[in-house]
Amino acid sequence: MENPIVTRRSPRTRVKPPDSKGLSDNIAEETQAGFPENEEFNGAKDVKDGNFSGFSEKGTLDSCKSEAFESTVKEEFDEHLDTKKSDPWLKSMDLKPENVAWPMPGRIMEVKFFPFIGISMIAVGNKVGNIAFLNMDSEDEIDDGIYIYGPHTGAISGISIQRYSISKIYSSGHDGFIRLMDAEKEVFDVVHYCDKTIHCLSQQPNDLWSLYFSEGRGVLIEWDVRTGKSSGNWMLHEDTINTISFNPQNPNIMATSSTDGTACIWDLRSTRSRKPKTMKTASHGRAVNSAYFSPSGTSLATPSLDNNVGIISGFNYEDTSMIYHDNSTGTLNLSFRGIWGWDDSCIFIGNMRKGIDVISPVQRTSVMTLQSPQLSAIPWRFDAHPYEVGMLAAATNGSGVCLWTL
Repeated sequence: MENPIVTRRSPRTRVKPPDSKGLSDNIAEETQAGFPENEEFNGAKDVKDGNFSGFSEKGTLDSCKSEAFESTVKEEFDEHLDTKKSDPWLKSMDLKPENVAWPMPGRIMEVKFFPFIGISMIAVGNKVGNIAFLNMDSEDEIDDGIYIYGPHTGAISGISIQRYSISKIYSSGHDGFIRLMDAEKEVFDVVHYCDKTIHCLSQQPNDLWSLYFSEGRGVLIEWDVRTGKSSGNWMLHEDTINTISFNPQNPNIMATSSTDGTACIWDLRSTRSRKPKTMKTASHGRAVNSAYFSPSGTSLATPSLDNNVGIISGFNYEDTSMIYHDNSTGTLNLSFRGIWGWDDSCIFIGNMRKGIDVISPVQRTSVMTLQSPQLSAIPWRFDAHPYEVGMLAAATNGSGVCLWTL
């Protein structure tokens, strides 16, 4: 199968703060100032026409292949991350004007940090199949740290970057493709193709060779990258699987969320049948937008369109509670996903007031809201930096990417 047609561009568009009037709430797709409306971002340039010199200067993508770098990641992470100090810094999180970027037109569908220490590198994917890499630390006015590619022809539904093999970047799209970008070769290779929509993509921690993705309506597939074949295929839900999450402390435990109104926890060691039994099922009145495990692996957060965030907890996930949160989005085609911070004390989730609510599972309510004049659209996709406490990436329903820091 042919390699994808890709485009590399390097425009930086955060040269001025966002319009103080913000983006309209009743427009699903918005054009960001600074991009010509007729410009095509699905171009046909070989990715090798470009280079990663900007990344090399910062010691980012080109240094990913260094085993020495990879071996220091966990050591520094364990040394510097003290989650017991979480409460004081929550109120110190701030969005600076220089930490707002518009990397490309089109709604951002996925946002993911590169697991670097001391470097703010983000990968984002948009609704038309483009992926951008943003070096938020770049100060170069000419080549200001944004690189754009077009590996897919449909919305990006997943980006996976393994901590111990950062040069291998997997992406999935609604076009039915899963691709692997090799940063050393600057090529997106085809890993898998089907004639159905791929809705989400995930990997177990520290497993470089297995991919888990949802295909069509309710089907989960385990894919062996080495053999290029499926090693598992299960009908888990009656409707679309929206997210796949693995317990960070026990990767055999997996959670899925679905448009069928349920979030389920599974033990992969007991999934031999076509329709395996769940360890736990949380039922909501409407679609479940996401289901992500907490850092300790003892809790699962399940935001739903029924205006609740479910919390499944306990040694055997025997406890379930519901926390009210307004997840309705009116006429906008949005789905608020909630992610955990750097410990089990808080969940970050967007709201229609252009803010980010911080939910306490213990207090069972929103304890504060992150707001800023720089945030001119609705934040709906998030990622917490794996090694930098207080560094939160937020993508908006427009085309903005915001980096909250201490």
